[in-house]
Amino acid sequence: MSVKKLSYSLVTSSVLLALSGEALAHGNNHERISVVGREVNLVGEAISASQGYVGQAEIEIRPMLRTGEVLELVPGMVVSQHSGTGKANQYFLRGFNLDHGSDFSTMIDGMPVNNRTHGHGQGYTDLNFIIPEAIAGVSYKKGAYYAQVGDFSGAGSAHMSTMNKVDHGLVSLSLGENNYQRLVALDSISTESGEWFVAFEGNKYDGPWTDVDEDLSKTNLIVKHSQKVADGQLTLSFMGYDNRWNSADQIPQRAVKSGLIDELGSIDKTVGGESSRYSVNAQWQNEAWTASAYAMSYDMQLWSNFTYFLDDPVNGDQFEQVDDRMIYGGQVSYQQFTELNGMPMTNLFGAQVRVDDIDEVGLHSSTARVRTGTVKSDAVEQSSVGIYWENQLALSDELRTVFGLRYDRYDFDVRSLIDVNKHGVTLTPNGGSANDDKVSAKASVIYTLSDEWETYASIGQGFHSNDARGTTINVDPISGEQADKVDPLVDSLGYEIGLRGFWSERFNTSIALWSLSLDEELLFVGDAGNTETSRESERYGVELTGYYRLNPQWTLDIEYAYTDSEFSDFSQDGNEIPGALKHVVQTGLSYEGQSGWFSTLRARYFGKRPLVEDGSVKSDSSLVSNFRIGYKTHEWSVKADILNLFNSDAHDIDYLYESQLSGESSPQEDIHYHVIEPRTVRVSVSYNF
Repeated sequence: MSVKKLSYSLVTSSVLLALSGEALAHGNNHERISVVGREVNLVGEAISASQGYVGQAEIEIRPMLRTGEVLELVPGMVVSQHSGTGKANQYFLRGFNLDHGSDFSTMIDGMPVNNRTHGHGQGYTDLNFIIPEAIAGVSYKKGAYYAQVGDFSGAGSAHMSTMNKVDHGLVSLSLGENNYQRLVALDSISTESGEWFVAFEGNKYDGPWTDVDEDLSKTNLIVKHSQKVADGQLTLSFMGYDNRWNSADQIPQRAVKSGLIDELGSIDKTVGGESSRYSVNAQWQNEAWTASAYAMSYDMQLWSNFTYFLDDPVNGDQFEQVDDRMIYGGQVSYQQFTELNGMPMTNLFGAQVRVDDIDEVGLHSSTARVRTGTVKSDAVEQSSVGIYWENQLALSDELRTVFGLRYDRYDFDVRSLIDVNKHGVTLTPNGGSANDDKVSAKASVIYTLSDEWETYASIGQGFHSNDARGTTINVDPISGEQADKVDPLVDSLGYEIGLRGFWSERFNTSIALWSLSLDEELLFVGDAGNTETSRESERYGVELTGYYRLNPQWTLDIEYAYTDSEFSDFSQDGNEIPGALKHVVQTGLSYEGQSGWFSTLRARYFGKRPLVEDGSVKSDSSLVSNFRIGYKTHEWSVKADILNLFNSDAHDIDYLYESQLSGESSPQEDIHYHVIEPRTVRVSVSYNF
């Protein structure tokens, strides 16, 4: 590879990857989205073996039960659910039970998806507002080696970009079992002022549960306008999301074994939620500069009951979590292309700002969704500023380096909205102000063996922010005692070596050996309104991916991730991390014939995982397969998805904790689980115009 060609690769890399996938949503993305992402050659462009790009073509062919499964396009990621369809998913990656999003950063069109200091969980990542057909591509980066990514960066990040325009309009109607109904429509119009893009989704679903009608009612809307301004492109967009649902939560194993309920039954039939998200976003980009600004309105009410009658044997343990906020922010970056002693060099400078203005983040007791008391209710203002610099230098035709630095500053201000809670605990004075800052360094060395093979060595410091309520004066809402303050920012440190290959435009493969350590931390637990200690931990593993186009009609892919996770300090309780996955396998075989027929068969396996620190109790492994078959012409497409093809009764999630059922005289430690939804068939008819 020549220095000239390597210089071009550095420029391309900056556009595709260093700018967090933003370039894919601008300029000539109309041509880019038709490319199959797995066929994009990142040799000479990537800075690690753990990053990649997924295009709309791969999203389109994948049968999915839930919207959030779009993140399973990130190799090694498992997306599951322990509650209703409308709630944020559970995510697993690199030995993390990420709950609803901690330690994995998710962005869309430059806007953050993770919610800080959220009513249900730190980093809460609800992807239900996404319309998969409107996604142009997903750029993912595992590990903490990328200067553009700050908060929630330990396990990695994904940056989604929506389309600016399409070749043709689309109307698609899907119907399925359990009253599944989904309507999608999208189109773009070229005018003298620029391009207009509109996408709409309406979704209803009752679910397969025997005694709970989910009654999901979801509406999504995207409106975008893009035009040339000065020497760049300006994109203005609006996103709107509204959803309400009933939940079938995790259930205790003993209730099924005793015949009290079946595996599709529920203990509390009145839990569920409501949520909305509205955003406006402005993005501008030319060859050197990118800039964006956004404002979001978000609210959620979530009713849950995981312990049934443990705390309140009469009225039950149902609780309501509330989150009502505005989020403001933006970012700007500048690329400089130059030389250092004749060696091509790229410098990227950037700044990011975010403000969360939270009117209320609260925890209330409830019965059948009627509020019966307040445990904790706060108003929070949380702001952050991050600046970064990344340097890429081609030392020779074969060797290049990447070095990055970022600085982050966080400010927290918490104010209790109540004086005394339902337990008689005085919560004022409670809250106050706190701040923290952090410098993070990243570095990679890349050696190109040939036009088809490349090796990587990377190291990076990452972090995640903690819930603001734990960073200030924090009164335990049950005992009334002052709890330990949370460290505002928690460090992580990751290492990785990797290899990437791309053969003859047909075979794309990578292997990464990685390690990640996370500092001891204190976590704010939204379900209880207090803080809990989490120990220092270490994780290491290997990830292998392979995507092979067998011929013009057939494509095979396989991904395998192995992770060894443990707490790094000694404890009599044991050193295993509950919920940490050891083995994850995903594989798929796809066919697209010239006659119009197409088909996809996919399987996902994740292995047993410890449910307690001494490893004495483990979950079962889980295997689920999905199948799609269809036929398309130039204008029409008909397809059938068979989800959970072999009707597996494996579990989406397992927990071990104490609960108490009505009629029980004392708490019982038990496995609580959420079963995979039974086999279901959905048929879609689409018209292109």
